[in-house]
Amino acid sequence: MSNYVDIESTSGLDMAVRQSLKFKTGNFVWRVRFNTPLDPRTVNSNTMYVTSASGMLKVNISYDSSRNEVQIEPLEPYAKDEVYSLHITKKVASKGQKKLKEEIEVQFKL
Repeated sequence: MSNYVDIESTSGLDMAVRQSLKFKTGNFVWRVRFNTPLDPRTVNSNTMYVTSASGMLKVNISYDSSRNEVQIEPLEPYAKDEVYSLHITKKVASKGQKKLKEEIEVQFKL
């Protein structure tokens, strides 16, 4: 497995998505930083998930409230050259219950 990810599409969020990569347990881990503290009840596998052509992947999601950062780690390694999509839905909310204005989708492949 290569040590980089090719971002295929960011659905209009080119300026917000950076290819700053971090690795943990040998698998690519998404680190998504928000500009405001999140309601931890809205950070889960129903509001943040990864899909492939085969369907939804099993992931571990953790939230670091001190950094306003969510980590999304696959429980199985990504397959080389397969296209995946990271989804963050509008159901993610801040502590003040303000929800995302639009869903975020980032397509990528290893």
